[in-house]
Amino acid sequence: MIDQVFSHTSVEHAWFKESRQSRDNPKADWYVWADAREDGTPPNNWLSIFGGVAWRWEPRRRQYYLHNFLSSQPDLDFHNPAVQQATLDYVKFWLDRGVDGFRLDSINFCFHDAQLRDNPPKPESERVGRGFSPDNPYAFQYHYYNNTRPENIGFLERLRALLDQYPGAVTLGEISSEDSLATTAEYTAPGRLHMGYSFELLVDDYSAAYIRGTVEKLEATMRDGWPCWAVSNHDVQRAVTRWGGHPANPQLAKMLVALVCSLRGSVCIYQGEELGLGEADVPFEALQDPYGITFWPNFKGRDGCRTPMPWSDGDVAGFSTGKPWLPIPAEHRALSVQAQEADAGSVLHAFRAFLAWRKAHPALVEGGIRFIDSTEPVLMFERQLGDEVLLLAFNLSAQSQRQPLPAGTWQALELPGPASGGLEAGELVLPAHAVYCARRS
Repeated sequence: MIDQVFSHTSVEHAWFKESRQSRDNPKADWYVWADAREDGTPPNNWLSIFGGVAWRWEPRRRQYYLHNFLSSQPDLDFHNPAVQQATLDYVKFWLDRGVDGFRLDSINFCFHDAQLRDNPPKPESERVGRGFSPDNPYAFQYHYYNNTRPENIGFLERLRALLDQYPGAVTLGEISSEDSLATTAEYTAPGRLHMGYSFELLVDDYSAAYIRGTVEKLEATMRDGWPCWAVSNHDVQRAVTRWGGHPANPQLAKMLVALVCSLRGSVCIYQGEELGLGEADVPFEALQDPYGITFWPNFKGRDGCRTPMPWSDGDVAGFSTGKPWLPIPAEHRALSVQAQEADAGSVLHAFRAFLAWRKAHPALVEGGIRFIDSTEPVLMFERQLGDEVLLLAFNLSAQSQRQPLPAGTWQALELPGPASGGLEAGELVLPAHAVYCARRS
C-alpha cells in the first residue's frame, strides 16, 4: 500500500505554479481561490490545523488561496470535475503498476463549502480531543464548512468504482472530523472506502471505559463497514509514553500490541511499536515539524514519535550512512532490532509471537465483538465466530488486578507475548499489564 494525499499539493507542484499566475490560465480554477473582503482580510474565518488563518495572499492573482494545512500545501478545488478526474487518473496510474492499495491522507478534506460560510465558534469546554491542543486556535471552531462536506461521498463512490476494477485493491482513509466515528461509518458504507481509521484511540484518555465506549460507538454505527484501529501514529506521542510515562515500559508495550490486535477489524502498527519505543526528546534546535516549531514550548510537535527506526545500536542505528533527518536517542538504539533479535524476552519477539497466534484463531481475525462489564482498569470482551467464543481480559495498569470471571465454562489458552493472567479461587487474577484469554467450552 502507498500513501496518497488527494486534498492538497505542494506550492512547487506544476499545477499550482500555473494556477497562481493568473485567473484565466488552464489551471486557474484547480485550487480554492477567493477574493478578499472589502477591507482586504481573508474571505472567511477558516483556520489552518497548524495555527493561524487558512488563507494566503497571492499577489499575482490578487486573491487568497486556501490551505487547511501548511501555507506551502494549497488545497485543490474538488468542485472542479477536472480535478476529480485528474485524481482518479493518478490512482489508476498506480493501480496499473500493481500497488495493492492506498492509505488516503485527510480524505475528508477534499471538498470545502462552495459558499465559503464561516465556521461557528466552539465553546471552551469542547476544545479538547482529536489531537488538537487548546493552545491551537483551530480548536476554537466547529469545522463544518472547511472539510467533511456531503459532496465528498459522490467522489468516494467514484473512487471505489475504480478500485473495484482491480480485484484485491484496498483503500484505508484517515479521518478527522467533528464526529470522526460517525464519518468513518459513513465513509466505509458499501460502495465507498474499504476501511477508515480515526484519532479516537490516539488521545490521552487511557481507561477501559473510554476504549470500550469508543469501540462500541463505532460498532453501533458501522453496520456494514470494516474498522481499522491504531493506538500510535506519526501525529501523536508514542502510546507507551502517552499512556505509561517515562521510561518506556516493555510490559505495557506487549500488552498494547495484544489489545489493539484483538479488537475487531484491521490494525495499523506504527514503526517502533513492535520494539516498544517511547517518545524521543528532540531538542528545539533539531526540530523539523513546523507544527512543533510554531507552538513550542507548550507543544513540542510530532518529531518525538518520528525519529528513525533503530535497526542496530550504532550512531545512526543502521538507518543511514549519513546524518538522519532527526536524532536517534541512545535509549532507542538500546532497543534496536538487532538487540531485540538476540533477546528471547524482547517486545519484538512477543509482537511476532502474538501475531502468529492471532492468525491461528479465526474469531480474532473475522469474529464479532461484545464487551463484558468489568471494573477499571480491566477491559474485557468476547470475540465470536461461529461456535468459537474467545474471552479476553486486559489489565491496563501497572498493579495486579482481580476480576470475577464471566459465567460459563472456560478453557484457558496459552497466550504468547504479554504477561498472562490466571485463575485463583475461581477469580481472574491479572498481574501488571497482563492479558488473559480463554475459550468457551
